[in-house]
Amino acid sequence: MNQAAATLTPGFAQPVQDAQRVFRAVLEAMARPLQPQALAVPLTPPAPLTAEAGGVVLTLCDEQTPLWVDPQLHRHHEVTAWLGFHTGAPLVAAAAEALFCLASSPDAVPPFEDLSPGTDQEPHRSTTLIVQAEQTGSRQRLRGTGPGIREALDWDGHGMTEQFRTARAEHAGGFPRGVDVLITGRGTVTGLPRTTVLEPTGPDTAAEGGA
Repeated sequence: MNQAAATLTPGFAQPVQDAQRVFRAVLEAMARPLQPQALAVPLTPPAPLTAEAGGVVLTLCDEQTPLWVDPQLHRHHEVTAWLGFHTGAPLVAAAAEALFCLASSPDAVPPFEDLSPGTDQEPHRSTTLIVQAEQTGSRQRLRGTGPGIREALDWDGHGMTEQFRTARAEHAGGFPRGVDVLITGRGTVTGLPRTTVLEPTGPDTAAEGGA
């Protein structure tokens, strides 16, 4: 083992079982849009990468999945070394070349026009966006509709800034093409599939009032 690898924090303690647990949470999150799913990940990745986002990347990425990380994460060599060592995923400089994009916060999401929506023949070749979010909200109450949601579902916008929401809406459409989003929080993962439509329903009084 080389010196760089020797200084890295471990990946999954039980690679198969841990990855299966994370994968089930991700599948459930995509099947039940906007409903946070419990995600307990036994990882200690280097900061500012969170355990939840790190676990999702370790589960979904491998040598065949180009990965883009935002500049904030890329400045931390320990993060890129950890991701590269534990996944083998090639790190790419342009979001347009990636199958997975990892953003350290909602403000760090790359422009949606740079993300691949896939093609009608290969919609699975689209970009999946993984966004770390702690307490960031859109300051607007949102209502989601679409497959997996019975009638409509009110959502607090956790991990969705107004700029993020607007950019996503402007580049939506053309199903089966589109970009899927996974938002990781503290102990949770929330799915936002390409088929989910978000509409603002009014100001988020908790965000505005600081409650």
